[in-house]
Amino acid sequence: MPTAILADRAIVDVSGPDAEHFLQNILTVDLAALGEREAKPGALLAPQGKIMFDFLVSRSGESALRLECRADIADDFVRRLMLYRLRAKADISKQDQVVVSVSWEDDSAASQSDSTVRDSRFQQPVFRHYGTAPAASATEAGWHAFRIANGVAESGADYALADAFPHDVLLDQLDGVGFKKGCFIGQEVVSRMQHRGTARRRVLLISGASDLPEPGTDLVASGKVVGTLGSVSGKTGLAIARIDRVKAALDAGAVIAAGDVTVTPAIPDWARFTYPEVAGAEDA
Repeated sequence: MPTAILADRAIVDVSGPDAEHFLQNILTVDLAALGEREAKPGALLAPQGKIMFDFLVSRSGESALRLECRADIADDFVRRLMLYRLRAKADISKQDQVVVSVSWEDDSAASQSDSTVRDSRFQQPVFRHYGTAPAASATEAGWHAFRIANGVAESGADYALADAFPHDVLLDQLDGVGFKKGCFIGQEVVSRMQHRGTARRRVLLISGASDLPEPGTDLVASGKVVGTLGSVSGKTGLAIARIDRVKAALDAGAVIAAGDVTVTPAIPDWARFTYPEVAGAEDA
């Protein structure tokens, strides 16, 4: 069972009698549907609907929730949560020197400790460990190769914060948005995209004829940019792409390339969205 330590992660704790109610009213994820040993993806949005902070949320005790996020955004995340707290009875703090690790491809990690939770973004058994964990037997690069192969995007590696809607990065497909739970910050914009079916930027799996170029490289078809490459592991990568433009290129038999490398895009097999049936590639 591969296990890797994730050095770039941090934990924000939110606890107290109003903790869940407070977070339920501002975050995208529906905490009422969060299991005891489960980690779900979620986001805190700007009022305009774009992702300001992304995270994995899990329960860490009675009236206590654990938000795992990138270490470099944790302090800003805490400050933003405190700004929204107002009179809610909730304590917000960042854990110091916490060890975050992840195990994948095996279900034997499920009973490791009370600080082990299943990462619900994956169809296969994937477990996050906080503090106590099996000994590391793999590298972060190995973990990211697995994540990429499964079509799971993360901020920093695949998109910039304040530059993507939840639909762009498949949070709507990963149960990271509670469309039926009521209001949250940015809810009106995100719900409109959902009900109108207007999401056109999506995460796609990218397979290259040879090793892919560096993240940030444009995907180009017939001289037009159709997407941008994100995480890369050898010949495999992720890209956020305009699926209408990708569909038009595929229908026309046009070559899609990232730099000098010919690539083949694919929708992750677990995703529920499809390529659009109508043209719209020329729209802004």
